[in-house]
Parts: sequence; structure tokens; C-alpha cells
Amino acid sequence: MPRRWRYQLDKFFLFQPVFLLKMLLLYLKWRALFGQLFYMTSKLSVGETFLVHGGSSGIGTFAIQIAKYMGAKVFVTAGSEEKLAACKDLGADVCINYKIEDFVARVKEETQGKGVDVILDSIGGPYYQRNLDSLNLDGRLFLLGFMSGTVTQVDLKVMLARRLTVQSAGLRNRSLENKASIVSDVEKNVWPSIVEGKVKPVVYKCLPLSEAVEAHRLMESSNHIGKILLVP
Repeated sequence: MPRRWRYQLDKFFLFQPVFLLKMLLLYLKWRALFGQLFYMTSKLSVGETFLVHGGSSGIGTFAIQIAKYMGAKVFVTAGSEEKLAACKDLGADVCINYKIEDFVARVKEETQGKGVDVILDSIGGPYYQRNLDSLNLDGRLFLLGFMSGTVTQVDLKVMLARRLTVQSAGLRNRSLENKASIVSDVEKNVWPSIVEGKVKPVVYKCLPLSEAVEAHRLMESSNHIGKILLVP
């Protein structure tokens, strides 16, 4: 991490305990890298529409803020009114409770039948085809994982008709040169939003490493909002 970043963060988290500061440094660094990767690959621009599934998750809470910072209209899905309220507080414009609403229908309703321009998804499985059905012409779907299983069947005609793009988003298997380029672009495009306090980490709970089992229990309960940190 560049020295000037550490200096700025030292000022930003001046009153945090040392151990928490270290964890937040790592958290922010990873999130900033992810944010720039997303910025570079999605080409999300001012005025476009963006949907993130699991808006109250660690990645979701970050994605909402960075997409708003980039000037997009943000759609989110989450499984409770409490989580949707948290997403709204972070800047989400359209909040969809996936347990009682069909997100495809709601997206089409809110976009006059067009669909959104970019989707960020870590659910996979049954969401894959529905994501394609929710995209606008030249829409982009970015996959982060397959929490609900892999894709077994998909209608590729939808992709051809709408010129859709599907791509994975991640830092693995990238060259050192490519990672260095991403870090450089982070400083220019993402880091200012963090230093200015416009994009902030959402930390649900910090637990000592000895309570890793409890941390996993919290994650499995899916009742948390934001990130759960294990502190050595």
C-alpha cells in the first residue's frame, strides 16, 4: 500500500484501536482494488443503471456506494426490510425484497421495460437466466461466485438478441503488471472517494480469531449487514 495512503488512513481512523485499524486497512485495500476492477471492467458511467444482488453483504454495501459515486442509479436485492433500509441509507435507489418480489419484473417496471445496464451477482444458479432477462441492450453481467450452485441451462438467444456480455470479476490469475495497473487506477478513481468519506466500510462485527466458529455462525444466519471481521 503506498505510503501516502497509509498516512491518509491514519488520519481517517485516528481514534480507532490499533488492531482494528490494521484490519480496516486490509479491508479497505481489498475493497478499493475490487472497486477499481469493477470500474475498469464494467465501464459503468454516469446515468446508467446498476443492480447488485445481496446489497447488504460486504461486497454489496461497497458496490452500492461506489456505483453511486460513479453516478449510476442503483438497484439492490436483499431478503428483509431491515437490510433494504440499510441499502437505502447507503444510497440505493430501488430496493427489492427478493423473498416477496420478482426482481426481473420490478427491474423492468422501473426501467420502462428496458432493463438495467450492469448487474453484479454472486448468487449464480437460478439467477443466471433471470439476470440475462433483466439486462438492457448491450448490458453487462459480472459474476463473483455461485452461492446457489452452478448454471445448468441458459437461453443464449437472449444474449445474442441484446448483445449481452457475461464476465467474471476478480483479481486471481492476473499478472503483476496488470495488478500494478489496477492499483494505480485505484488511487486516481476510487481512493479519493474513501478518503473523502463518501465510500465507507460497513463492518457488522469484529470478533477475535478464537471465535471463528461464532463468525461462521453469523455468516450462515444471513442476519448480518456488511462485513464480519476476524481479528488475530
